[in-house]
Amino acid sequence: MIDTQLKKAAKFNTTEQKTLKEITEPVSDDLESFRSFYKRALKTDVFLLDQMVRYLLKLKGKQIRPTIVFMSSRLFGNVTERSYTAATMIELLHTATLIHDDVVDEAEKRRGFLSFNKLWKNKASVLMGDFLLSRGLLISIDRDEFGLLKVVSKAVKSMSEAELRQMKAAQLFNMNQERYFKVIKGKTASLFSACCECGAIATSDDETIHEAMSEIGSNLGIAFQIRDDLFDYGTDDVGKPRRNDIKERKITLPLIKAIDNANIKQSYTIRKLMRKRNKTDKEIQQIVEFVRDHDGIRASREQMMKYANRAIEQLNDLPVVDEQRRRDLTDLIEFIITRKK
Repeated sequence: MIDTQLKKAAKFNTTEQKTLKEITEPVSDDLESFRSFYKRALKTDVFLLDQMVRYLLKLKGKQIRPTIVFMSSRLFGNVTERSYTAATMIELLHTATLIHDDVVDEAEKRRGFLSFNKLWKNKASVLMGDFLLSRGLLISIDRDEFGLLKVVSKAVKSMSEAELRQMKAAQLFNMNQERYFKVIKGKTASLFSACCECGAIATSDDETIHEAMSEIGSNLGIAFQIRDDLFDYGTDDVGKPRRNDIKERKITLPLIKAIDNANIKQSYTIRKLMRKRNKTDKEIQQIVEFVRDHDGIRASREQMMKYANRAIEQLNDLPVVDEQRRRDLTDLIEFIITRKK
């Protein structure tokens, strides 16, 4: 169940968690139209690219980011052509970064399917990511949406800087809480911020609202990433354990919190173990138990709730066209921080 503080802040109380399908129902028609819009944006007469695009369209995710764009737009008016443009730009950017990330991480799968780099090798995959980024740029320029382009371009800059910052911290193995939050604010929260701000820009000319929605998205994105990082140390109430971060030697908030709570000898032992490239199942379990025993999960969940609560409080302060639409976005925030995968 969601934290009592969040229920109070959201003025939302339910005995049963809504499904994502139920939560996205208010924008289901918009999402359906978006899929057609997105498909048209990917049209190409280059045979190899066309093959890759067809494969991409099969890899349908949760579409959280387009949903946030549409729900943000609906707070201040009805979804417009500009909303579809914004959602498409952001989805193209997001997908491009995933493809590039898979190349960097040498990943073999994405959403249960073989990754692009596994099927078409690194060079073609990088070029596919570049193609998606270029399509996002052209969509905005063709429609004279320079305001949206500015917001999305700032997100690209923040994401690139954060990725390099994370790589540097990984090389030096000196990730701490301050660096962690700088990384996720740039790498994840910047795109959520762009979703909310672009959604607002599509239906409101009020720059104060644009700034407020940007902040809401940033706080939501931070909460989203902490929830994602908790999955690696998953229990029944956190979700299915993945252990990918541990295997890839990525130090995230649950481990940082646990290390802060441990003594010097314990911290040294775990840091040394995390540096090891090929960990046994027993060693991975040792790290998981260390995080649990030293309050890493609870402390991380507390941080996640803080940012989610902040997003909801900011949302509650905004003038909106319909209270139900405010509740719709609040429901989505609740789903994001309680999801099981």
